Amino acid sequence: MSSMKLEIVTPNGSIFNSEIKEATFPGKEGEFGVLPEHASLLSLLGTGVISIVKTDGSEEGVAIDGGYAKVEENKTLCVVEGAVSISGDTESEVAKAIEEAKELLEGASDSATAIAKVESLGRKSI
Repeated sequence: MSSMKLEIVTPNGSIFNSEIKEATFPGKEGEFGVLPEHASLLSLLGTGVISIVKTDGSEEGVAIDGGYAKVEENKTLCVVEGAVSISGDTESEVAKAIEEAKELLEGASDSATAIAKVESLGRKSI
């Protein structure tokens, strides 16, 4: 299966930069998925979680508090206000990432759906 590059950038630098199989984004008008060779588009992103499927089949989530995504055939660039990667090698690292993501999302909005998604991703990681 083909892959595409995903880069997620905050004002503090890059938080994710890797080849992936697919990703789902929290668009302002609703969630949308992107696969390799997707048609070009530019979309505003809302508060939520970018769900990423890496080339090895593992999943990762990145909580964001808004920004935009520029999709091209083999690369997607997301520029966001703030982001927290929901990953880690140990249970304590994952738990800490989940707490940071919940704080980011609570500070950006009262989106219970986005917070529930963060908690769900954390349960899959542990």
